[in-house]
Formats: sequence, structure tokens, C-alpha cells
Amino acid sequence: MRLELAPGSVINEEDLQTRTGIGRTPIREALHRLQRDQLVAVIPRRGMFVSQIELGDLALVFESRSILEPYVHRLAADRGRAEHWDAMSLALDHAVSLGPDAPWSELLAADRICHEQVWAAADNRFLTQTLDMLYCQAERLWHRYVRDQADLVSALAEHRTILESLRAGDGDAAAKLIEGHVREFENQTRVVLAGM
Repeated sequence: MRLELAPGSVINEEDLQTRTGIGRTPIREALHRLQRDQLVAVIPRRGMFVSQIELGDLALVFESRSILEPYVHRLAADRGRAEHWDAMSLALDHAVSLGPDAPWSELLAADRICHEQVWAAADNRFLTQTLDMLYCQAERLWHRYVRDQADLVSALAEHRTILESLRAGDGDAAAKLIEGHVREFENQTRVVLAGM
């Protein structure tokens, strides 16, 4: 996701075992999951590769997220517990405590925690798996195109407002806010791509 292995790179299982110190079976299981999540591509008689980042997928990723995230936020507002909202609040507080020059990796980690807590609160493993895969694809796009221009501080401020709606059990407000959050990330990405 962070593009440490560039899109199109050949994946060598033995190299991964050496680099990570993990055995062959867990490596294979991880690669199968990455293939299922469309982060790894297997081409018969050629090998395994890091999936390409296709600009055409941008619209599909955001289209899917803009439908599913609001629905999940409605579920989360009804099903969530204080422990979910406390975990979100803790992640947001930590990000703020790092100050205005916080490393983007820390801010992105807080964003991910916020999404993951909402998915956990919604308590639907099928939606969680789908949204996790879509988030991974969006994160790859972010690392590839937007990282240096993205406004993660504003994105986290949006999560704070979403959190207030979730704590209040207002699913409609949370759904509307997360749809705006997803659309804003899409808009930032499109602006950067238009300038390339």
C-alpha cells in the first residue's frame, strides 16, 4: 500500500522470506489474501506482481466508497459502543498532539483507525472486508499521487465532527459527513492529477 514495492514489481517469495524472517506458508497465505484484495496479480507462467495502480480505477473506488461508507456509518451509529468512539477520539487526540508538522504517516494512521472503528461498530464482516480492500486501494492512490499535497489535518477534523454524530447516534448526519469526507479526498486526488 505504501509503494515500498512499486506497482508492477515482481514478487519473489524467497526474497520476502529473507527480508521478513517469516516462513513460506505464512508468506503464501499473505500473498493469497493480497491477491484477493487486488493488491497482487498472478500472471500464469510469468509470476506474481504488485498490482498496477490504474487511474481508471479511481472513479470505481470512490464510487463504491461513497455508497458503502455512509451505509456503514448509519449502522455504526445504531450499533456502536463507547469503546469504538473512545478509540477514535484517542487516535484523533494523538494526531493533534503531534502538532502542525506531524508526519503524514501518523496522520494517515489516525484516519485509518477512525474508519476501522466505524467498521467494527457496524459489526458486518462482509462490509468490513469490502471497505478494507477499497481503503487499501484508495491509500495506494494517495501514496502514488496525492501524499505531498493532501490536507490530512482537515480530514482528521472532519473525523472529529463525524465522531460527534456517531456518539449522538445520528446516523443520517454521520452518513452525510462521511460522504463529504470521501468526496473531498476524491476531489483532492483529481486536482493533483489534473495538474500532472
